Amino acid sequence: MPSLARTPLQMGTLIRRRRKQLHWSQTVLASKAGLRQETVSLIENGHAAVRLDTLLDLLAALDLQLQVETRSHDYDIEDLIG
Repeated sequence: MPSLARTPLQMGTLIRRRRKQLHWSQTVLASKAGLRQETVSLIENGHAAVRLDTLLDLLAALDLQLQVETRSHDYDIEDLIG
């Protein structure tokens, strides 16, 4: 099922969720993606300064892909009031 990520923190949450589904530690994921464990931790915690190639390597290691599409306009009540 597709998941939506609009912020670095949401992307990090999706990556963490998939890693845990696979029963991998951050160290295992980092090794499979050719990254350092610290990098995986930063991404999972929503660090915004991530290189695109790093993110793509991480997604590939998790057997995930990035799909770009037109943004939907689902509004929260706060968006309508503010």
